[in-house]
Amino acid sequence: MTRYVALLRGINVGGKNLIKMPALKACFEANGFENVSTYIQSGNVVFEAPDRPSVQLTRRIEAMLAEAFDYVPTVVVRNRKQMRAIVERAPKGFGAEPTKYRYDVFFLKEPLTATAAMKHLPTNPAVDRAHAGTGVLYVSRVTAKATQSRLNKIISSPIYPSVTIRNWNTTTKLLELMG
Repeated sequence: MTRYVALLRGINVGGKNLIKMPALKACFEANGFENVSTYIQSGNVVFEAPDRPSVQLTRRIEAMLAEAFDYVPTVVVRNRKQMRAIVERAPKGFGAEPTKYRYDVFFLKEPLTATAAMKHLPTNPAVDRAHAGTGVLYVSRVTAKATQSRLNKIISSPIYPSVTIRNWNTTTKLLELMG
């Protein structure tokens, strides 16, 4: 069995796509996933399943969520090895100054690549920094100048439907929960 995390995009945000974590956990268990746990209300599910390509798991999970919760889900799946690489390959110093910077990881749904995503990521060079990783973008912004950031304009970007964002603390905690 392989440990995975499913990152659900756009649930429990602004009163939309409300899904309680016990119901989400039960849905995964009812569909044969094992050792299922959730982390915070933003749609992070750690589970075990037979080793399969992420694309196959993603399709299966999206179909089961659509049926169970009557919404059109977008899910990004990463295995433990991929999550470890995401954390270990973060740019030098990423996450080191949480009082000065806000750090986020933009998880990209295949087939979107980091190279393609970088072309559409709106940034203000005086505030925002972005680095491409494997299947992710590492993004930081100066907290004191957050109102000058252009990152909120990603909502109107063509890549936005294929992105789910987790802050650095959540990303590292998910890796920890994966064992």
